[in-house]
Amino acid sequence: MNPLDPLDAAMMTAELVSNPMHVGAVLILSPPPGAGRDYVDELYRETQAGNDAIDPRLRRYPHQGVDTGGMWVWRDADSVDIAQHCQRRTVDGDAAGFWRLIAELDAERLDRSRPMWMSYLIDGLAGGRFAFYIKVHHTVIDGVAGLKMIAEALSTEADRRSMPPFYAEHGHKAAPPSPSPGLLRRLATPLRTLAGTAAAGVGLVNHVVTGEVSTVLDSLIGHTTVLPFGAPYTRFNGRLGPQRAVAAGSWPKTRIKAVQDAARVTGNDVVTAMVAGALRRWLLDRGELPKQSLVAACPITVRGHGNVGADDEHGNMFGLWLCPLGTNIDDPAARLDLIHRSMSEGKQWVGKRGSAASLLTVAGSIAATVISPLLPFSPKIRTGYNVPISHVPGPRAERYWNGAHVDEIYPVSTVYDGQALNVTTCSYADQIGFGYVAGRDIVPDIEMLIPLTEQCLTELETALGVGI
Repeated sequence: MNPLDPLDAAMMTAELVSNPMHVGAVLILSPPPGAGRDYVDELYRETQAGNDAIDPRLRRYPHQGVDTGGMWVWRDADSVDIAQHCQRRTVDGDAAGFWRLIAELDAERLDRSRPMWMSYLIDGLAGGRFAFYIKVHHTVIDGVAGLKMIAEALSTEADRRSMPPFYAEHGHKAAPPSPSPGLLRRLATPLRTLAGTAAAGVGLVNHVVTGEVSTVLDSLIGHTTVLPFGAPYTRFNGRLGPQRAVAAGSWPKTRIKAVQDAARVTGNDVVTAMVAGALRRWLLDRGELPKQSLVAACPITVRGHGNVGADDEHGNMFGLWLCPLGTNIDDPAARLDLIHRSMSEGKQWVGKRGSAASLLTVAGSIAATVISPLLPFSPKIRTGYNVPISHVPGPRAERYWNGAHVDEIYPVSTVYDGQALNVTTCSYADQIGFGYVAGRDIVPDIEMLIPLTEQCLTELETALGVGI
């Protein structure tokens, strides 16, 4: 038997009574010049008729039964019915209708009796464009590895044809799951490696203890991080509900870079500040903005900090930082400065102590966020954080698939009770794509976050004297 590791088994069990645990991505494409009306039809026929070898990660599925003694184990499907996994949808050209469809598809659970992934070819977008929506269960592959798998199926050559689909094996050995932007995996991944680092256990405990003290001192003195359980309760920390809401938009890297250079911050700082401003305005318009700043859970890479014990490509190379978003600050430039100072300190803090120590330090705050909504009489006073904000690097150059140009790429990340809003951005070529995902009961007008994000970027440009 090939048992699931403890985290993946726990996720499968929890999903029985909780929310779906899959990650996804949306690719929006334009047909090549001169393409006929049946271009998308032909693509779909080729996909259905393909006999490409399937990536090993997409042939396996989890199984639990009497024959396994109640354990969760991996099984490999002898054959994969592509018609079940690659389906077709059509919209009427309305962008709002397209994203409603994505939200409906995202809310559907993956079938556990077969490999847990789905792909949807969606045509009917404005201008003759079409889209792929791809989702894969979190136990099979994570967001970072999933985006890499999709990118490997694309080409930088516009005239290339007869390309294999994303699910095909691309002539390389499937890698073990890599670290994910998903907070559950980031929290629990260190447990997988603790056995191999038992000799350093005393040092790890020391890092955690001193880390807690440092976190408190930093919060009291520098005001750049957050005390444990220091986030205000918001609607984003409630129960998710059965339906999803998805919205997405792209912004040119040049605009973000101009703000970055003027404020002497990082591009990710600017992006985080754009999200912070959008959430601030959205809550303010509803009379729900807390006097205390919202808090974001932000992954931080520790590559290049001399940390050992993790594989450079697939090991646990991320820590987690609780960053105040400055939603209680009116001045957008001051808000950006607070985020920059906090994230700069977070990078030093996580880099010095390592990813495992940083994750264990904030474990209580994360547990308080995701467990509290499951309790029948949980107090709605404080929580660990309000929203995760992750930044995922995508392809640096423009990509094509069978001549179709990839115009935009958007992540569709995981949400669950206690974390009913997720914001993930993805860089692609000369733009940054923002993906907002939430429970529809929580953010019924999620599409409003797109113009609010633009408004916040404009405010930053005005405050810093750029783009005028």
